[in-house]
Amino acid sequence: MAIKTSFSIKDLENLSGVKAHTIRIWEKRYSILEPERTDSNIRTYNVANLQKLLNVVTLNNNGFKISKISKFTETELRDKVKNVTVENNENKVALVDFKLAMLNFDQELFERTYHKLSEEKSFRDIFLNDFMWLLEDIGNLWSTSTITPMHERFISTLIKQKVLVNIEKVQSLRKSNSKVFALFLPLNELHDIGLLYLHFELILKGYNSVFLGAGIPIENLQELQKVHDEITYVSYFTIEPKVDSVEAYLVDFQDKVLSIKGEELHLFGKNALSVSDNLLPEGVKVHKRLLELINVL
Repeated sequence: MAIKTSFSIKDLENLSGVKAHTIRIWEKRYSILEPERTDSNIRTYNVANLQKLLNVVTLNNNGFKISKISKFTETELRDKVKNVTVENNENKVALVDFKLAMLNFDQELFERTYHKLSEEKSFRDIFLNDFMWLLEDIGNLWSTSTITPMHERFISTLIKQKVLVNIEKVQSLRKSNSKVFALFLPLNELHDIGLLYLHFELILKGYNSVFLGAGIPIENLQELQKVHDEITYVSYFTIEPKVDSVEAYLVDFQDKVLSIKGEELHLFGKNALSVSDNLLPEGVKVHKRLLELINVL
């Protein structure tokens, strides 16, 4: 399997959040990085350069001046980063390590980082405060071609495994609320991590959560109505339906499902946000972020 070991300055900008112009200044004035150059004099950076830059950014974001950071040895740099994250109760180190695990297809590093976090945090905290940031970064990195779909699938699969393990742990909890939720993805929508996590939250809260997964035709949801008196439907639109088809999909959903028993559909995801509130059919509610939806439910 090919491992990405060489990065452009644009890759470093996308991965660190620091503008390429600033990276060049740090490099020239403080010798923060030591890039190699191609025959055509284009800078290229290795994994060690990337790791160092991410650590430098962590310290800089926490009040350290670049002139001071540049004088640290590699060991001092790593130690300072660890101290800063402990003092601020922020695990930026984890985000850096998760990114490196993704870039190098390093499952062992992912597992070590996850288990270290789990010693201090609940799974809920890890997902909402670490995995969510990572997933958001992954989306940005993929859209700018800094990573390939293979990188995205690798890290997404590992995160999904953790969600499934924790769902299994709470499945045996006794239901304390009879409210029924049906979680599904429409045809051709494949991004189910957020929906899976919501399934975990609903079970944890004592609700009856039915996870149906991907590729569910609208008409098939009528089968659930034969079993349950009142259902709250939840879905995630990021690829499908397409932006120009979302409104028509929701009108169809309201007609074929919601109108039968006066039920509700809750949505999140960028394509769901494309429809103005005043155009949403009765019973359809759109939420900007997963956490907002969790708090409402």
